[in-house]
Amino acid sequence: MAHITLTEELPGIRGLMAFRPFTASPLNALAETLLRTDEGLTKGERELIATFVSSLNDCFFCQNIHGAVAQYYATDNTLVDKVKADYLTAPISDKLKALLSIAKSVQQGGKHVSLTQVETARELGATDIEIHDTVLISAAFCMFNRYVDGLGTFAPNAPEMYQARAKKIAEETGYANSSPS
Repeated sequence: MAHITLTEELPGIRGLMAFRPFTASPLNALAETLLRTDEGLTKGERELIATFVSSLNDCFFCQNIHGAVAQYYATDNTLVDKVKADYLTAPISDKLKALLSIAKSVQQGGKHVSLTQVETARELGATDIEIHDTVLISAAFCMFNRYVDGLGTFAPNAPEMYQARAKKIAEETGYANSSPS
């Protein structure tokens, strides 16, 4: 049960956005900006970073919804599970592994990111924009995860719900144009 009275039975951040539309708009715009572009990182890679950080934060709703969106873009139907289990052995590029290492450090605290991690990512082909966006996605999802879990929202254990919502996000609404329902 949520820690505040939510007016609608919407899961995770969707219930919070329906409760407080004033904050929903800028939060959705941030998610749209971070996740819905293929500049540098692909949309799938961006969603995978969000999923990975949400998994490290143990945010059930965020790791499942963003995991479903990442999976929507993936050709390997077990990719998300493999990355969450052990990103270093997952079938992803070495560059993405280096970026996920940075994301993991951001999740622990911004000062945990080392120059060595950044240099390794660069050596593997990461651009400054990709490194920047990895850090910003990771930091933003720490905030989103704490928002969702800090207010005790519910998250259904219904993979089909996450998959249907992911398809809608990927093909139709994105985040900025997404209504909470």
